[in-house]
Amino acid sequence: MYTLDRALVLGAGGPVGAAWMAGLACGLRYDRVDLSEADLIVGTSTGAIIGAVLATGQDPSRLAAPVRPADTGTTPPQVDGHRLGEAFAVLGNAASDPAEARRRVGQIALAADTGPEQAHIIRMRALADADQWPDGQLLIPGTDAETGEQKVFDRASGAPLPFAVAASTAFPGIYPPITINGRRYMDGALHSATNAQLAAGARTLVVIDPQAHLFPRELLHRELAFVAAYTVVTIEPDLASIRTFGSDLNDRAAWEPAYQAGLRQAADVAEQLRPAWKAGSDTD
Repeated sequence: MYTLDRALVLGAGGPVGAAWMAGLACGLRYDRVDLSEADLIVGTSTGAIIGAVLATGQDPSRLAAPVRPADTGTTPPQVDGHRLGEAFAVLGNAASDPAEARRRVGQIALAADTGPEQAHIIRMRALADADQWPDGQLLIPGTDAETGEQKVFDRASGAPLPFAVAASTAFPGIYPPITINGRRYMDGALHSATNAQLAAGARTLVVIDPQAHLFPRELLHRELAFVAAYTVVTIEPDLASIRTFGSDLNDRAAWEPAYQAGLRQAADVAEQLRPAWKAGSDTD
């Protein structure tokens, strides 16, 4: 029934969520739970950054401090507040026709004034610090800005890894859609904050969801039911981490506190996760 022993799903959560996941992964490694050992990693939006770091065997502690524009020779992200507001308005009423909402949001993304694509690719390359896809399975979902359809990037997709990460993190109104093989792609979280269904076939599934406290859990529960893993562990920010996050997951000033919050929370998470992670490494 199962084709994978362990799958790791890393959800969306803005720069703050990325920092928290990096701290969590680092702390878990200190506690002898190495998330990079997963047979499959699915990284959505900023989860794609951490997924690329882990899948390519890097130490997540290098993200204890943010990569600043001066480090990459780029300017800070150019947010189009008007278009961002339009996108949120459409998404807030998406329940009746999600596919049409994604198409409308794609039009907004394509019209937004959010700076050049190359600047965003450079920023994401600096965060992920990897140009080549790993040998292991790494899936990075994006959304076609014209059709609203999901596109899952992997090493066979013909997309350079930094381009895939940039596309998956390109939230409309904040970052520009990214051109890959003649199509333009935006944030993978427009389909799902975690896209956990892409881990179908895993015996042990670990889902790390930085924004679990912000949205209803029905979609994730449906995705988990689809995966039908033998063991499922979901990890979300605890109350102390949520207080550290503040109200804006895009607030880069909260990067270092969020990283430290993840590092601290890892001690509790390790006790919960270690038995499942160890069992998942034992093949039948």
